This record gives sequence, C-alpha cells and structure tokens, in this order.
Amino acid sequence: MENRNKKSQQIASVRKINKSTKRVTVTKLENILYKSFKILDKGFVRVIDYMGDDSSIVQAARVSYGRGTKKLNEDKKLINYLLSHRHSTPFEMNEIKFHIKLPIFVARQWIRHRTANVNEYSARYSILENEFYIPNKQNMQSQTKLNNQGRDKQLDHLETKEYLELINNQANESFEKYKYLLNEDDSGIIRNKNKNGLARELARMVLPLNTYTEWYWKIDLHNLMNFLCLRFDYHAQYEIRVYAEKILEIMKKWVPYTYEAFILHRLENINLSKNGIQYIKNLIHGKENKNTKISRREQDELKEKFGLN
Repeated sequence: MENRNKKSQQIASVRKINKSTKRVTVTKLENILYKSFKILDKGFVRVIDYMGDDSSIVQAARVSYGRGTKKLNEDKKLINYLLSHRHSTPFEMNEIKFHIKLPIFVARQWIRHRTANVNEYSARYSILENEFYIPNKQNMQSQTKLNNQGRDKQLDHLETKEYLELINNQANESFEKYKYLLNEDDSGIIRNKNKNGLARELARMVLPLNTYTEWYWKIDLHNLMNFLCLRFDYHAQYEIRVYAEKILEIMKKWVPYTYEAFILHRLENINLSKNGIQYIKNLIHGKENKNTKISRREQDELKEKFGLN
C-alpha cells in the first residue's frame, strides 16, 4: 500500500509539469498523460508518451515539411485513402507508449503481438504484490460447445459462488506459499532469521496466472490498429477486450481522423473470401448455396453482417 501511495504521488507531480516543445502535440492526449484508467478489478492503462498526430501521417505520406500544405478536409481524405488501400508505412511514423497493469494470463495473449517494444516488471529483481484478478459474477460462463475457445452461457448462482471462492482461495494460498519461500511477510520483513529465503526468480513459480504484472508497451500506429482489430472484436476474450476498448478511446483523442477511417475501413467492414463472395452472389440472384464451399463460421458472420435469416 505504501509503495502504491508513493507511485501515485510521483505521477501527480509529473502531471503538474508543463514544458514547451517544437514537436507536434495533441491537446486531448496531453491532458491525459500519466492519467490512470482503471481496467478490470486492479488493472489500468495510462499513456506515458507519444509521437505524431494526424498531420504527421499526411506529412509522411507526402514527404513534406510542417502543416498547412493542404486543407484539412484533403488531409482527412488522404488518411481515408491510405487506410482503405492498406498503406501502412505512413501510420508507422506515429508511436505511442503505454504503462499497463494486467493479469499474467492476459499478458501471455497480448505478447503474441510481436510488433511492439515491451519492458515488463521483473519478478527476478522485485517482489510481486499480493494482487490477482477475480472475475465479476456476470463474466463467469461455461465453455462454448461451438469451438475450443470462448464462453457460452452464464453459470448458475451456486456454481458461480463455488468457482469464485475456489479461484480466490487458490490465489491467496499461492501468495502465502510465495511469501513463505521468500521468507518474508507482506512488509518485506524476514519471517525466520534462522532460514534463508528462496531466490525470487524461483519463488515466483508458485504464483497463479491471474497474478497482476506491469509493463511499458510501445507500438506504432499501424500495428496498434492491427492489435485493436483482433482484440476489440467480440470474439476476443473479455479480459483483453476491455483493455482494447480503452486504448481505442485513447486513439480517438490522439488521431481523430485516423480513428474515423479505422472504424469505417477496418473495424466495421468485412473481408470476404472467394467462396464468401460466391455465397453472397448466389443469394442476390436467388440461387442455391448447397455446393458453395464456405465454412459455418464465415456463413454465420455473413448472415450477421448482412442481416440474413
């Protein structure tokens, strides 16, 4: 708790600092620098630093100096064109750095996006605090029978209560064993002066996957949009999707023109396979689709997107 209060004081002092600069800044993003946005029960997202704005993308595409070379509506059209035609390098010129606190099992999914720079809190060097993720009751669902991943129906009250108690008890027991192996209590005081504690890099092995970790995550705008396409999608696991939702809100403050184009051309569009196109053609022309080779999942997605029965 003392460590957390010290961090909060440091962040508050940093947020009071005002510096002048000749580089591009975004007022809405400057206003939330270092501000913590709570995610899940104990996690958060905060912006640490960034480079560029919408005009930087246009500048990179035209290889020009400064702003004002074109009208704003023309800049907006260019960004729309770049995104709709899958041009990536102008968006790679912009970067953003986050400080993120998240459960380890979410971090293991997140790290699959290998196009970012990551520096994670070291449990070899420091001792992890007794913090772990416990789902809300409404997020306790059964395994879906449609595939090997994802959730289905809400568990009943008794099952939810039993499983939540088991998760909570298991996590608490794991942290007790962790402290025992370290031979320290929650305050860092040696428990037994006649015993040696186990090295931190080994003691951490007993901790559960719902333990919270922290990292700095720096990524360019092009790869950030790739991350959001996958993790903002309703198929994504809830515990990573809520982080993507907050990051998308931050992106809107940072690059509003790119945000609009991203929603239009990436998030709310649909990619059709060759068979998917044939499937839609047959529907338009009143033909049967018995021999159309299309997966059940793609068929369901098309029906949902086009409002088909």
